[in-house]
Amino acid sequence: MARVMVFVALFGVLTAGPVVAQDVSVTADVVYGHKYGMALTFDVFTPPDAHGAAVLNMVSGGWRSSWRPHDASQRRYQPLLDAGFTVFAIRHGSSPKFVLPEIVPDVRRAVRYVKRNARRFGVDPNRLGVWGGSAGGHLSLMLGLASDEGDPSSEDAVLRVGNRVAAVVAYYPPVDLRPLARGSDPVNANTRFPALNFDPSEASSVSPIIHVSSDDPPTLLIHGDADGLVPVSNSHEMYAALQEHGVQSKVIIIPDADHGFVGADAELAMGALVDWFVEHLGVRTSN
Repeated sequence: MARVMVFVALFGVLTAGPVVAQDVSVTADVVYGHKYGMALTFDVFTPPDAHGAAVLNMVSGGWRSSWRPHDASQRRYQPLLDAGFTVFAIRHGSSPKFVLPEIVPDVRRAVRYVKRNARRFGVDPNRLGVWGGSAGGHLSLMLGLASDEGDPSSEDAVLRVGNRVAAVVAYYPPVDLRPLARGSDPVNANTRFPALNFDPSEASSVSPIIHVSSDDPPTLLIHGDADGLVPVSNSHEMYAALQEHGVQSKVIIIPDADHGFVGADAELAMGALVDWFVEHLGVRTSN
């Protein structure tokens, strides 16, 4: 099995979703860094029966990262919260102000910050998963496939921490940015996705397909075969590369599903996502 395409928009499942549980604790606007005088922030959703494993959701659509009301976010995360996962809603320096090579370091820093402060958030630094859709799926793959152990010589304590994660789920991700980088010339600019207006010489560094290696974490890809924005060939190619390197991986192709899952497609994808993290983040079940 294998399939995959290119661009980006929505950052996840669009569905009315389950009823929001009132006993989930929300820690809002945690500052994990600063950029040009602006704070980089995330929100933390902690269920009452948290078991220590956590999922970091990359809040990114077209590499735009925006705040959203906590009840809306929680509704989206409720299946993970019901399974005992703590969920982090990670926001990065957003397009159009920032381009992709400036965005990837932000989400890497977020992982480092969570690991360094794991006890504060009640999570196990070795049981972190990452998940996102479209641009967020691209960033999740970058975290899973192009991580490091940190820089022990850095004066910044956060940067001394590694950013490896234990599992990845990516919905309809663009995986090869080399054909998409437009450079900074306004004549060639991508006006729909300005995050792609960066030097093509940097495209390999932010293309997940380039960074696959045998030590990558278990990775699940979910894509619709009717995706009109990011061709399903992206996930097929990514899956083939992961299999070639012996990485535990799976691809789910949803028939007739377009970009941005809705209804039954959204439920199917979320169910597979929860099962993947339960299996690969060391979560015990009663079954």
